[in-house]
Amino acid sequence: MNEVQLEVAKAYPNDSGRGIARLDPDTLLHLKLSPGDIIEIEGSDTTAAKVWRADRQDWNTDTVRIDGFTRQNADVGIGERVTIRKAEAQKADELVLAPPEEASVQFGSDAAGMVKRQILKRPVVERDIVPVMSSTNHPFMRSPGQAIPLIAVETDPEGVVLITEDTDVELREEPISGFEKTGGGITYEDIGGLQNEIQRVREMVELPMKHPQIFKKLGIEPPQGVLLHGPPGTGKTLLAKAVANETSASFFSIAGPEIISKYYGESEQQLREIFEDASEEAPSIIFIDELDSIAPKREDVTGEVERRVVAQLLTMMDGLESRGQVIVIAATNRVDSVDPALRRPGRFDREIEIGVPDEVGREEILQIHTRGMPLSDDVNLSKLAEETHGFVGADIESLTKESAMKALRRYLPEIDLDEEDIPPSLIDRMIIKRDDFRGALNEVSPSAMREVLVELPKINWDHVGGLNDAKEQVQESVEWPMNSPEKFERMGVTPPSGVLLYGPPGTGKTLMAKAVANETDANFISVRGPQLLSKWVGESEKAIRQTFRKARQVAPTIIFFDELDSLAPGRGGDVGSNVSERVVNQLLTELDGLEEMEDVMVIGATNRPDMIDPALIRSGRFDRLTYIGEPDVEGREQILKIHTQDTPLSADVSLRELAEISEGYVGSDLESICREAAIEALREDDAAEIVEMRHFRQAMEGVRPTVDEDIRDYFQQMEEEFKGGGGQAQRRSGGGRIGFQ
Repeated sequence: MNEVQLEVAKAYPNDSGRGIARLDPDTLLHLKLSPGDIIEIEGSDTTAAKVWRADRQDWNTDTVRIDGFTRQNADVGIGERVTIRKAEAQKADELVLAPPEEASVQFGSDAAGMVKRQILKRPVVERDIVPVMSSTNHPFMRSPGQAIPLIAVETDPEGVVLITEDTDVELREEPISGFEKTGGGITYEDIGGLQNEIQRVREMVELPMKHPQIFKKLGIEPPQGVLLHGPPGTGKTLLAKAVANETSASFFSIAGPEIISKYYGESEQQLREIFEDASEEAPSIIFIDELDSIAPKREDVTGEVERRVVAQLLTMMDGLESRGQVIVIAATNRVDSVDPALRRPGRFDREIEIGVPDEVGREEILQIHTRGMPLSDDVNLSKLAEETHGFVGADIESLTKESAMKALRRYLPEIDLDEEDIPPSLIDRMIIKRDDFRGALNEVSPSAMREVLVELPKINWDHVGGLNDAKEQVQESVEWPMNSPEKFERMGVTPPSGVLLYGPPGTGKTLMAKAVANETDANFISVRGPQLLSKWVGESEKAIRQTFRKARQVAPTIIFFDELDSLAPGRGGDVGSNVSERVVNQLLTELDGLEEMEDVMVIGATNRPDMIDPALIRSGRFDRLTYIGEPDVEGREQILKIHTQDTPLSADVSLRELAEISEGYVGSDLESICREAAIEALREDDAAEIVEMRHFRQAMEGVRPTVDEDIRDYFQQMEEEFKGGGGQAQRRSGGGRIGFQ
């Protein structure tokens, strides 16, 4: 008999609940199988599945990918070995299904037919759990997309049978006992993008429970606790639930605030009881959610209760009595507020950060949440994963829900809400299109960026006229490191960490920052100087720290400081509260302090470069100083074109001529000329449909150029001085000589 031993791995997100086993082509050849054949999987128990081919990344790995239900039927965990052989499946004449004890299910009239349609051509062995997906028009409703476990009570004939059109499927309503574990819970298939984290938690939790002898042999104590931390919504609680479900350990959950009581000693009593119950039912897992609420730093809290609870928790975690096979998993999104005595080995041995998922992770999460959704062919999940920077699992879930609601709104006019039944033809027609996801993307913003997210106007390089040199410099400094970091790696240099755009007012510095942010697909955080300043000591610095911390969490990010001179003026000059000095110091440490600026770019804009503290404009902080000056004739013509592209112009309007006579005018001046000209035309004639050259000439009389000789001299001098090193500008100008009106 031909058979192989393979290691069990988790299923692909889309295979969950379908009774499929994925094998690599060599194994298929060896066992003389072709896709669609039935195999027997023998772990502690025996079950059957249908064979499909694995994706290329799994070739030659000696693994078999099966989902949580199949693993449960074979009674194996991930990483254990199973024996696989070709099965002789007979056609089933009869199949009896019943719900497990904990599920109370009412079957509708056509439930049997419905279930049969879903499990056609599936192999079943007696005592298997058969997951049936609930759907919108389902006779027994649980939430759609969730599988309902039914148990194969008996099959005729016995052994591996295949459900066919002729099989008689019978459903029993009374639950069947003896099946305490039915994959109703969360399996590893329901977690996307946390491959390494799952691996590390499993080492800590499953190994000591399943094979305690390994630790005895090595002469060490098994690890005692895992602390999961990371931004809200990344899947910390979900991971703990999945671990509990997959290890078949008893699971005790403590929601922080629940155990706090107003009576003296009662909170500690409740904690003790939970630990006692857990050690009686070992092996077991105690899960503490929101750990920071019951174990805050003792020196920071005023209440006596919290201190006693922390002390009780410490003694329970490594007191005089041994805990036996009890593992504590805790989750928090404020890891720095947890009492430090808990964060030492022996209590929480491992701290695992569960961060914001990367692109591959996001695609996997999208596949999991769209598993039961009827998607149209134009929905491209990998493209969506690219566009959702900074989204955590919870955001992606809400994105898929929102897009389904958008799709529903399209069909609402056809649905008569007073009728009991919605016609099945309409339900079959419902699909979710790419535009629904587009619309949902506009409404769901990444939760880690809630407070600082800026909705970007859709501006790209085409909206920026002239300024070609400056454009190139900014693209090299910002777009290259973000879009093709390998160029810098190849040359062995680190990309610049900041770009300072300086030049007269109205030349388009802020516009360029917006264009860059759009072109790089990065998250964009805009910091307006005066917003951060606060009268409370330490608040302004804290605001800057948090901005950078957020940026690092949801990288790639661009932080844009507009009017940098107001936020970071030269130190030593101001008398009074020296807030700005502290802000400058904080900025300096953030820009090249000890923490790595992974994928975070900083862009500053100012029209008073001599006011900025010279320590900021040395290399390593704002490395590239880009002068954005007044546009030349070509540039002015381009800018006029951009601003008049929607304006009906008469044949005598020559933008070239306008560009030639408008020296000293910058982008914002030219924009007002175009606007004024249109208003002039309307002023003359209410029904005017075109703007003529004379209107532009009149408009130019009303708009005065921003750049005059003084300003030109000042910026030329600035440019010279910055080229020769940034420090001299500050010393010589003594503040600034020109007041910009």
